Amino acid sequence: MEYNLADLFESVVDVVPDREALVYVDRPGTGAERRLTYAELDAAANRIAHHLLDSGIRPGEHLGLHLYNGVEYLQTVLACLKARVVPVNVNYRYVEEELVYLYRDADLVALVFDAEFADRVAGALPRVPRLRHLLRVGPQASSVPGAVAFADAEAGGAPGRGFPARSGDDQFIIYTGGTTGMPKGVMWRQEDLFFAGLGGGAPTGEAVKTPEELAERVAAGGHGITFFPTPPLMHGTSTLTAFIGFNFGQRVVVHRKFVPEEVLRTVEKEKVTSMSLVGDAMLRPLIDALSGPLKGTDCSALFSVSSSGAIMSETVRRQFRELVPNAVLLNNFGSSESGFNGTATEDSGPERGFRLRVNSRTRVVDPATYEPVATGEIGRVAQCGHVPLGYYNDPRKTAETFFEKDGQRWVLLGDMATVDEDGVVTVLGRGSQCINTGGEKVYPEEVEQALKAHPDVYDALVAGVPDATWGNHVAAVVQLREGAARLSLDDIQSHCRTRLAGYKIPRQLVITDSVRRSPSGKADYRWAREVAVAADQR
Repeated sequence: MEYNLADLFESVVDVVPDREALVYVDRPGTGAERRLTYAELDAAANRIAHHLLDSGIRPGEHLGLHLYNGVEYLQTVLACLKARVVPVNVNYRYVEEELVYLYRDADLVALVFDAEFADRVAGALPRVPRLRHLLRVGPQASSVPGAVAFADAEAGGAPGRGFPARSGDDQFIIYTGGTTGMPKGVMWRQEDLFFAGLGGGAPTGEAVKTPEELAERVAAGGHGITFFPTPPLMHGTSTLTAFIGFNFGQRVVVHRKFVPEEVLRTVEKEKVTSMSLVGDAMLRPLIDALSGPLKGTDCSALFSVSSSGAIMSETVRRQFRELVPNAVLLNNFGSSESGFNGTATEDSGPERGFRLRVNSRTRVVDPATYEPVATGEIGRVAQCGHVPLGYYNDPRKTAETFFEKDGQRWVLLGDMATVDEDGVVTVLGRGSQCINTGGEKVYPEEVEQALKAHPDVYDALVAGVPDATWGNHVAAVVQLREGAARLSLDDIQSHCRTRLAGYKIPRQLVITDSVRRSPSGKADYRWAREVAVAADQR
């Protein structure tokens, strides 16, 4: 056996077949839920895998998952891995033109889609001639002729395994849109993804030394951990969180969509122990619900809340701790290109910045020489060892981001950072979002943390706006808390002055009804800049 995700999953199934693996909750309290043991999930994935192979989908070809969260999502990912078909995530917020780009860029030959997206899928299909096999989840969609009902495909597929040998070189592609630009497909070898993104079977301990050891650990250990990835599975972090749960032989809970009150009801009912989310955009609504309509919800089983992709600010973490004192809140740092890099220190915050204890494979390097920067110097975060092969269909961007040094493969991330004498890394922000104002560099994330420390600020994004005097000035796009008095620019500047150097303080304030983020909570900086520029021109 190699470090292949399907092989590893099957090895876990064989030692705990009757243990509950996956719980899907559509709306808590309505009875719309599904529960599958490891043996049942394995058989369900086998059926779809055999359907794909019987339909002429060949190993190495690409299948898109254009779905909300559900059993079908994880079932299809597992089916792809079993059949050596490459799974590709599709952002369900994309409109027709964006879908055409992604379908074509990823060379999709098959697509599993929710019936709710049928019109967009149908509009894109005429321009994607390679896409030849469609599976529809949900009711009949007349606008997509030829699509096979997922339930029919599952019913007609064989429940047993009987698949050819697999390899640790089999691929897993994660499309990432980042904060700007067109989406890019990050190509992972499954062995690399297992160690970099899944912790090698032990995210907080020692990685396994052989593939067989994973099942041995599961058989020897107990159960009782329930993982709850609340963001969309279409974002790599949530799918990887689910697979971490499977690698532990534990239970994974998923919701169709993130609805704060329903999330909390599930935390109580399923005795969730480990929940993942993305920053304040998800944690704040949970706090509002726990302080209001869901006050008194039993969250006593919850011992870990982790965020990646966006930071949980100190103010928001403090509010959550007051409501759920038993939970540890972890700001994790990673990306689709690197997997997991490290976890924020307890003293991270507006005063000291986003400080990380990184793993042994992470460095801060000079992007010109790839050499480690001196203490206090600014460089870019990089990681070596188990890193992706590159970007699919993009050799230019691959050459800019991935390199070899001292016989090892490296990935150069877009995050700027410094490192101190103790090896603690302070992440300044994305270089692409850096604002040059009067010759000084301002990283939006630092200003956003200061803004969100204000009691009346619910959410905030920061962008640079062209300025005749300064080149660019710092603009804050702010969503106020419900019922808060309207803030002025003077109010914001006075608040920030004790937390930030003068050149970092916003010179423009735009109050908006809501800050735009992706379904997973990632910042939409392009939108923020457009809003700020438009307001500045009035």
